[in-house]
Formats: sequence, structure tokens, C-alpha cells
Amino acid sequence: MGLEEKLPSGFLLSTVETLAGYVRKGSLWPATFGLACCAIEMMSTAGPRFDIARFGMERFSATPRQADLMIVAGRVSQKMAPVLRQIYDQMAEPKWVLAMGVCASSGGMFNNYAIVQGVDHVVPVDIYLPGCPPRPEMLLHAILKLHEKIAHMPLGANREEVIRETEAAALAATPTIEMKGLLR
Repeated sequence: MGLEEKLPSGFLLSTVETLAGYVRKGSLWPATFGLACCAIEMMSTAGPRFDIARFGMERFSATPRQADLMIVAGRVSQKMAPVLRQIYDQMAEPKWVLAMGVCASSGGMFNNYAIVQGVDHVVPVDIYLPGCPPRPEMLLHAILKLHEKIAHMPLGANREEVIRETEAAALAATPTIEMKGLLR
């Protein structure tokens, strides 16, 4: 006989973290950082066919101060990397980053000196979306996966601990330039 059986009907038991996660996942405001061809696919998700508004994202934010999700769509050049970091730093907490396309995720098909080999070298990335360019359906699926991640994210000191562990794991990872691949 548990506590649930002793409560009258109409009561819901939950934690503050669960409730906050439920509220935060339904109110993402994406900041567009479209740099190449992936931006065209990202723009089409806001159109009537795919309608990103049904997931709580009524519009793409033009200012980072009003956004909590940065969608990096396309390749990031070495000269654009400081701008990307500055925009990320201007976003209010909590904030998330989605790397859209193979160029944003890993630098693209070819190892080029002018292109950052993955935006995770500049900002922490929460979701990687592969493809060249990924379809709008894939972007919507990645956003829904991010919703699941946000719903289970801890608050306060617990969140800071998770962030520290994630950053330590990212710094311990092998740099992309040292990885062996077809064109590297």
C-alpha cells in the first residue's frame, strides 16, 4: 500500500525538476545561425508544410538574448568561429546547441584548413544531425530528441555537475585532426 493509493483522485505526484523539464521542452526559441545550404532546409521547417510552431517554436529569434536553442546550420569558417562563440555566450541559460549537417558536425566531406572541423571545438553541442543537407523531417526529429533530453535534465547544482562532466569528457576526446579516416 503506497502513498498513491491513499491520495484522493485528482492529485499528481512529481518533482520540481520533472515539472520544469516539461515546461522548458515545450517553449524552445531557436536562434538561427544559418551559414550554408543547410540553412535553406532549416528555413523550410518554419513553413506551412512542416510547421515547427506545433512544437512550441513560433518563430526563429533574430537576437541571441531571446533564444535558448542555437541551430548551427552549415559549415563554420575559422573567421566565423569567434562570432559563433560570442553569440553563444550572449544566450541566456539554459541553452542548447544543435549541429545541423555534416559540415557543422564534423567539418564536412573534406578536411579544409579554412573550415572548423566540427562546431564542438567552439561551443558545446547537444545534438548532432547528420546529412548533406539533412531534410526538414530530420531536423524536426532532432528537435524532438532534444525535447526528451531537456525533459530529463537536472536543475541547479545537479545541472552544473552534469555540465562539468560533459565538458571534461569532451576535452578528453581525440581531436578530429588526429582521427584517421578516408580523407584525413
